[in-house]
Amino acid sequence: MSLYGVMRTGVSGMNAQSNKLSTVSDNIANVNTTGYKRASTEFSSLILKSGSGNYDSGAVETTVRYAISDAGNYQFTTSATDLAVQGNGFFVVQDPNGNSFLTRAGAFVPDSTGNLVNSAGFQLMGYNIANGATPTVAANGFGGLQVINVNQLALQAAPSTKATVAANLDPSAAIIAGPPGPGAYTSKTSVVTYDNIGNAVTVDVYAAKTAANTWQIQLYDSSTGTALAGGLNTFTFDVTAAGKGKLAAASPTSLTVTIPGGSSFNMDLSAMTQVASSFDFKATVDGNAPSAVEKVNINDKGVVTAVLKNGTELPSFQIALATVPSPDHLTPEVGNVYSPNLDSGNVQVGLAGQGGLGTIQSGALEDSNVDLADELTSMIEAQRGFTANSKSFQTGADLLDVVVNLKR
Repeated sequence: MSLYGVMRTGVSGMNAQSNKLSTVSDNIANVNTTGYKRASTEFSSLILKSGSGNYDSGAVETTVRYAISDAGNYQFTTSATDLAVQGNGFFVVQDPNGNSFLTRAGAFVPDSTGNLVNSAGFQLMGYNIANGATPTVAANGFGGLQVINVNQLALQAAPSTKATVAANLDPSAAIIAGPPGPGAYTSKTSVVTYDNIGNAVTVDVYAAKTAANTWQIQLYDSSTGTALAGGLNTFTFDVTAAGKGKLAAASPTSLTVTIPGGSSFNMDLSAMTQVASSFDFKATVDGNAPSAVEKVNINDKGVVTAVLKNGTELPSFQIALATVPSPDHLTPEVGNVYSPNLDSGNVQVGLAGQGGLGTIQSGALEDSNVDLADELTSMIEAQRGFTANSKSFQTGADLLDVVVNLKR
């Protein structure tokens, strides 16, 4: 046995315990860091081959492991843009240079331009679903992702393109000559639509009973009193036991016009009836006037909806989630984010609640998964281990002193 070997083994042990103490210190320092994942030091022995009757002391090496796949506790907050992943998956974020990373730290707030950024300055990424767009997910990469901005829909108008109508026409009404209009009608109502720049355009709806179970409906521009092209049609009703006052099978079910200054507008009348009740007309119309964003709602699927001051809700983005085959092998980076590597496997991107990914909880944050009591215990263990290794080093040094003094 070599005395130098004893001393080197003692140094190896002290280095290993120092590494353990380093991870413990890091864990304690980040015990309140949102989304932080605990690091731990694992030991393994290095054995040197020795001949019979001799023993050459080896060493110990350390490997740092990260408990990235272990979720921390969740705490609720009052901010809708504070987000937590419940289950498998990571938020996809981007640094100012456009590099993409994964994180569980979801303390996002809008910056001066409306981009959602967390406390480390990373921007949240998602898919643009404004105007009914369907997200195109690149399952094995970050293609198609955009920085989520909660202000980009402010003061933007959406033209009206459709209305869904629930109406009833009074079967007891007198028959009059058509077509319906300001001078001759059985019933009249109005709907408010929006043109391309958000101006409100009132469309008058005139209905005239022209024969038994037969009605004509005409749409007019209220501001000018002129009939809108394509806004006239004849509707017939089936009053048999089978039809029960619904539109007849051969009857048209809609009217399509062009809103003055706006887009093509379709009024769906397929739910219209003629039953023994008075005239009733209810319409749900899309489109909106320009309005600022009042607040942002985020559901468990990650859909970011801008709620305007006029009450309009506009889905704008859908948050992306990502995962890797081996999350615990991800490479930790500055800012509590992770990057993939060969050991972790390739990134797979998807949407919340799909493909094994978890859901998103708005108004909540994931705490660090550090257990302070365990870390303090590990600190004591590392301290005692370091002291014991220093004693073996000191003993080897003392014995070497004895050998050197034999010559004196």
